[in-house]
Amino acid sequence: MDRVWKTALLAAPVALLSSCQFEKSGATGWNYNDSKNGGFEKAPFEDQENGPGLILVEGGQFTMGRVSDDLLHEWNHIPRTVTVSSFYMDEVEVTNFYWLEYLYWLERVFAADYPEIYKKALPDTLVWRSKLAFNEPYTEYYLRHPAYRDYPVVGVNWLQANDYCAWRTDRVNEIILIREGLFEHYPNQINEDHFTTDAYLAGQYESGKKVDGVQDFNPNRDTRNIRMEDGILLPRYRLPTEAEWEFAAFGLVGNTVDERIIERRIYPWNGHWVRYDSRKKGGAFYGDFRGNFMRGKGDYMGVAGSLNDNADVTAPVFSYWPNDYGLYNMAGNVSEWVMDVYRPLSPEDKDDFRPFRGSVFKTKVLNSDGAVQDKHDLVVYDVDGIKYFLTEFQKEMQRKATPEEAKLIDDLLAAIDQSIEFNNTRKSDAAMQRVQDMVDMIKGQDLEISPKLLSGISDYQADQPGDIRMRNVTVEENIDRRNYRQSDNIDYRDGDIESSIYYENPDFEGNAMYDWGKTTLVNDRARVFKGASWADRIYWAGPSTRRFLDERQSTATIGFRCAMTRVGSPVGLGEDKRRKNIKR
Repeated sequence: MDRVWKTALLAAPVALLSSCQFEKSGATGWNYNDSKNGGFEKAPFEDQENGPGLILVEGGQFTMGRVSDDLLHEWNHIPRTVTVSSFYMDEVEVTNFYWLEYLYWLERVFAADYPEIYKKALPDTLVWRSKLAFNEPYTEYYLRHPAYRDYPVVGVNWLQANDYCAWRTDRVNEIILIREGLFEHYPNQINEDHFTTDAYLAGQYESGKKVDGVQDFNPNRDTRNIRMEDGILLPRYRLPTEAEWEFAAFGLVGNTVDERIIERRIYPWNGHWVRYDSRKKGGAFYGDFRGNFMRGKGDYMGVAGSLNDNADVTAPVFSYWPNDYGLYNMAGNVSEWVMDVYRPLSPEDKDDFRPFRGSVFKTKVLNSDGAVQDKHDLVVYDVDGIKYFLTEFQKEMQRKATPEEAKLIDDLLAAIDQSIEFNNTRKSDAAMQRVQDMVDMIKGQDLEISPKLLSGISDYQADQPGDIRMRNVTVEENIDRRNYRQSDNIDYRDGDIESSIYYENPDFEGNAMYDWGKTTLVNDRARVFKGASWADRIYWAGPSTRRFLDERQSTATIGFRCAMTRVGSPVGLGEDKRRKNIKR
């Protein structure tokens, strides 16, 4: 009897393995990961990996907008209850050293053939200059000297910040594939032959592969690339939305008891005061400022011997105390770019779930076979932007340009008109080649204005070699769609014809509401930035305050930090209290 029992125990695992070798579909009963029945695959997945530098911000509802007096009486942050989904956010602002790492990569990959890509990414160090102050040392040392390596990068405009987010996404996903043994370090990437997440997923990047791929259960293939369905690659790094930034800055998770917020905050900490008020542990920091901002007129740092915020301009990113999410400097140091396009009455117009203004819907360009078209092998420019730049440059150079310089400008304007014509007739490659010819034309003439022209044109790059081709969606392909029809929705309900006094005249030409440069500085390029900087009074340290600046402009007081979408559970693996109780 004892021998029979032992035999049964030995046979049980074999029977278990044979019956549970494949997980079965709850809908059809067919096996997953079984090449014998077609090989539909179910990859193992537990939870989203935490990207480098990120902290999970658990979402929820909160009252977005004004929580104190509207000192400027702009009425641009009207209170409204909204819900923000959980997301990830950088613990600290992007630093000078992180940006130098970015510049080094761009120079190594593009500088030989496309130096304008590197030049576009350079921060404007001249933002430190002032007509009545001696700030020249910052223009020379702030970005590159190791003493400032852990300070937030400034002089970066909104477009540059977005380019950095895209680059960071690709480098993080590349190192994940290297970690998983699918790629090896490949430092010889150059021009369009460099790793991007989109190009890899489209099967248009093979360099640097260590192995052909992972096992494919499809009986007609041996291996395949990693897919989004595998859950290995991370979502995109991006700028946070205005609602996300404000929600994260308040850190109301620290004031929540069950479903009650026990104290509404003005700043990222409790109370209406701005100094550290705890006497615990001897009160070593008692009375110190909680952030880096101006105390009063002309007072940026305090009194010698007792520097209150210990910073004359910016401070190292891990200075002061983090808020209840663990985020540093959400009320001082530098103001920060967010994704949103500015409108004064956005709080009234935006959705109350994941509110955001600035949606421009795009899709991948497909070839005649329905596959993703080959990635760019040239720099892609905003040709209309270049036309604007050259026109304004010509106006400024009137009566100052030499005959040779005037002829060069005229030739460039004629060439950009040809490029615009090519672009309007969907001959994008010919249009970009014409711009590249313009760049070569400028380099071929040793004139004083040549560097200025090259720098100005480089600012209007849209895509780099190696990027997947994207286009705006069209109304024609959305005929039966109800949730949206057109691509650009920036003006929706605030700036379009229907929201203006010309709503009865659909043929009205011109700017229906925001006549930029005459009655307002608001347009579709006005981007929101949030929070106080080292040069701001404490009023701006309230997360609900909002300001705006053109997306191509930068200052010595604006930096940024990245965010990432949280997919799946809003609380993370094993954090759901109800699930824990069920397990008990």
